[in-house]
Amino acid sequence: MSILSYITTGLTGYFAVTVSFFALSAAKVPKAGFIARCLSSYASLIICATYGVIASIVLRLVGYGRVSQWATARSFKWVMWFATGVHFDIIEGEKYLSTRPAVFIGNHQTELDVLMLGAIFPPYCSVTAKKSLKSWPFLGWFMALSGTVFIDRANRETAVKAFDGAAREMQEFKQSVFIFPEGTRSYATKPELLPFKKGAFHLAIKAGVPIVPVVVENYPHVLNLKKLQFEAGEIKVKVLPPIETKNLTPADVDKLTTDTRELMLKTYTALSNKSAQQLDGAVTRGSSTAVEI
Repeated sequence: MSILSYITTGLTGYFAVTVSFFALSAAKVPKAGFIARCLSSYASLIICATYGVIASIVLRLVGYGRVSQWATARSFKWVMWFATGVHFDIIEGEKYLSTRPAVFIGNHQTELDVLMLGAIFPPYCSVTAKKSLKSWPFLGWFMALSGTVFIDRANRETAVKAFDGAAREMQEFKQSVFIFPEGTRSYATKPELLPFKKGAFHLAIKAGVPIVPVVVENYPHVLNLKKLQFEAGEIKVKVLPPIETKNLTPADVDKLTTDTRELMLKTYTALSNKSAQQLDGAVTRGSSTAVEI
């Protein structure tokens, strides 16, 4: 049997299993929906990362390599919406995504935040990622080809060099960068932020570009890994006005970090509480209707 035949057989089996779990989910089998959407998410990620590798090569050849992450992110947005029923909706501040160059920052809850990037990622923007991701098949290949800023968290010297290179890219080519300042996923089931690392703020001041905070509501109603729940649904996003850094120095980093975190936490809490109230209201209305019927 040829390699292509093995791949085709494997993919057919994978999709058959995924469809089976969706069927079990429709029949109200516990945890079947969680498994089905996890399988669909991984398949979507591999498909879009493979597309991203090809798109990165083609776009670099025609002189548009710096938009490859945006193009791939958009494909992931639509593929995931179709495959899982999950999508992120920008309810306010979308105009601020056109700020260029800028350091975009966002709260980091779960692996699903990759899909959030699919919804909000602007053209001419790159992500930062831990260096270990570079060796991953498909995803790592795409990230390496598309200009990801890889950070070695265990080596401060190489991390500083990576940020220096990113600052030059921002100044010379107006390339923006997206960073999760928490540094890791919080898996929060209520609106809480981990302490912010200062790299994003050092970078913004060094490059002399604004910081654009992106706040995503707390979304355990869609994905709650502790309870093994993964549902279709909408997740709200708010983009805050740019925070200028032109007249700031490295001495201002601590205050900038603290003030930005406080602003994002306040927005995060308000956005999440409002969404929770709307969800509770929808459930209550649904229950009332059921009783009336």
